[in-house]
Order: sequence, then C-alpha cells, then structure tokens
Amino acid sequence: MKVWFITGASKGFGREWTVAALERGDRVAATARDTATLDDLRERFGDALLPLRLDVNDREADFAAVKQAADHFGRLDVVVNNAGYGQFGLIEELSEAEVRAQFETNVFGALWVTQAALPILRAQRSGHILQVSSIGGISAFPNIGIYNASKWALEAFSQSLAQEVDYFGIKVTLIEPGGFSTDWGGPSAKHATPLADYEPVRERAAEQRKSRVAKPGDPKATGKAVLALVDAENPPLRVFFGDGPLAIATADYESRLAEWREWEKLSIEAHGGN
Repeated sequence: MKVWFITGASKGFGREWTVAALERGDRVAATARDTATLDDLRERFGDALLPLRLDVNDREADFAAVKQAADHFGRLDVVVNNAGYGQFGLIEELSEAEVRAQFETNVFGALWVTQAALPILRAQRSGHILQVSSIGGISAFPNIGIYNASKWALEAFSQSLAQEVDYFGIKVTLIEPGGFSTDWGGPSAKHATPLADYEPVRERAAEQRKSRVAKPGDPKATGKAVLALVDAENPPLRVFFGDGPLAIATADYESRLAEWREWEKLSIEAHGGN
C-alpha cells in the first residue's frame, strides 16, 4: 500500500491517477482549488482519500498541505506534481502577467511542492516524485512558447534533482504526455490577446497541432501506466505517455545533432587557444 500526494486532482490526469491508486487500495491526499470536485470520490473511497484545498502558487500553503498529508497517513511514497495549465499566445502577444502566471503554476508550484516533500522523503530514505511535463517539455511549438518554456524549466530542475536525491533512495520521473483528451486546450487553457499581423502564423500553428495530435489519447488508459511506473524497481527519469511523442522527439533531436555537427568547426574556433 502506497501513500500518494497528487496536485490538480479535480480533473484530467490527476483525477484518473487518484482513482487508479484508490481502486487498488492505496491512500491518496488529493489537492484541488475546489475540493467539492472530489466529493464523489470521498463518498466512494471514504478515509482512503484526503481532499485538500490548495493553490500551488502559495508556497506556504504547499508546505502545509504536504505536511498535513504526511501527518495524516504517516508517510509519503509518491508525490505527483500535476497541477498546471496551457497558456496560448505567440511570444510577442504575451503580457507580463500571463508569463509570470504560467511560471508561477507550472514551475514554481511544482518546485514548492517538491521542496516541501523532500525532507519527508529523505528521512524515509525512499519515495518517488512524478513531474508531469509534456512533449512540449523537450520540443517547442508556435503559439505555446511560454508553456514550452515552463515545461523546459521543469525538466531541467527535475533532471538535476534526480542526481541530487538518488543517494537517499528517492526516484524522480518526468512524465511527458503527447495529445490527450483532457481540457488542457479547452476550459483550462488561457489565451493572449491576438495581434492581427500574426493570423497566418496562428493558422499554420493550428494546422501543425492537428497533424501532431491526429487521435488524442485516452486519459483513463494512463492509470495503469502510472501504477506500473511507481511499482518499477528502476523507474525511468523520462517516459512518454501516448503514441506520437517519440517520433517528434526523434526528429527534433536528430535535427539538433545535425546542426551542431554542421557548425562544429566554428564551435571549436570559438574555444580559442589553438
């Protein structure tokens, strides 16, 4: 039996993984801005679920919620940073407030929860942190550039973190989904005020997205996958969810390597001392 702490549990992946964990007999501290969205799960699973009201942007509240969960269940085994949203808008269109809000939730929210959990996991000498990233965390696409930037930041600190906490028996996994039938691009998304000059660019970006996500994945199918991850003796640092991200990543990284090699002579000249 494992004890989970899951942010953004009211819908999407967070809700599906909460249900998957509870259905197999685990315990879950599930956070949401509105815990009423978890009432049906509370009725179904009783005391196995601890609903916690939380806005992950509030660092003090993050630390309090993680402590409450650990005190309530006696330990923490799996910490899932799932809370986040997509900010649409071309780079020139984004306001300062929109950019800061995207990073507050997608980067700092995950960072604060991670920092809150680490002393508990270190003391246990065990634990598994799951960071919900995206194919957009290793590649980048037009009209979601600041979302991409937030996920790249999550990827970077999580890769460093994995090397820092391995000594304590703590595992870190970045889950990188492709397109799924969640409301990431719907009600949960936010949109910058568009500039008319960019309309052709926006239309092209929309067509590219359709080609990348021809058939969105089923969020319910990810429940079994996430259970396999947390039960693995040697879980991966990175794993894709969905059929499609590997092809995108392969093309992207092959292109990067080819370009770096093409310009290697200049790179070496820039080193100096020859």
